[in-house]
Amino acid sequence: MAATRMGSPAARIRRNTGLALIAVVVLVWTLLPIYHMVMMSVSPSEEVFARHLWPASPTLENYWTVLTAGDFFVEQFWRQLWNSIFVAALTTFLVLLIGTLASFTIARLRPRWGNALSNAALATYVIPTSFLAIPLYRAMANYSLLDTSWALIFSMTAFASPYAMWVFTQYAKTGIPLELDESARVDGATNWQIYVRIYLPLMRPVLVAIGTYALLSSWNEYLLAFLLLNSAENMTLPVALGSFLNTDQVPWNLLMATSLLYAIPPVIIYYVFRRNVASGMTAGGVKT
Repeated sequence: MAATRMGSPAARIRRNTGLALIAVVVLVWTLLPIYHMVMMSVSPSEEVFARHLWPASPTLENYWTVLTAGDFFVEQFWRQLWNSIFVAALTTFLVLLIGTLASFTIARLRPRWGNALSNAALATYVIPTSFLAIPLYRAMANYSLLDTSWALIFSMTAFASPYAMWVFTQYAKTGIPLELDESARVDGATNWQIYVRIYLPLMRPVLVAIGTYALLSSWNEYLLAFLLLNSAENMTLPVALGSFLNTDQVPWNLLMATSLLYAIPPVIIYYVFRRNVASGMTAGGVKT
């Protein structure tokens, strides 16, 4: 009877073999571009397009050139890396601040217009970002924010905050008992004290998830950064990487080395917090 429920050994072997083959195909499909990036990044210029599985004379000179800003294409590498860090950090902070304040108001104070506000904010994602690019550019120009990091910070905050607010609200409604607030008020706590001492500590798992989401989104943003940032000293690294292609002879090995160095921080952040990201992104899935 148990064998009937679980299937015959032959059926299990066929199923496991099929799953293993699919896993191998997906793994190769995922790792093949990364392999080529690594291979090109350690290739001398004359071997970049040679037909080989690995360069005959691999070198780390390309990475050293990037780290020492020893080429025209990477002379602003550290400044542009700092711009990316600054934009990502400030965007993450503002998204978490706005999202938690809004969700605390909606989920804990419960104004009559709370649900309407939450739904209206989430409805902004109906409009694609590309449709809003030109109006956003005009708005930043009116406030003299073009070619500044703040233009990108405010833009990314505006796009990420509605989702953060919605997830925080759903998590607060389903995961934090309202009786905690009532008990704190009986003891004389104000709304600000409840927010700081009760609400934020209990929101920590979803704070990590949404913070990681906001950080990675702003770190990898290209369209808005390309539109709003013009000068080399103010642009972020994704835009700077695109400028490698504005020449007849693209230094592909230098481009791949810069790209891999730029990919290291988000990879580390994601794998450190991946469990919180997986649980936090589904925190709003429980309907109340």
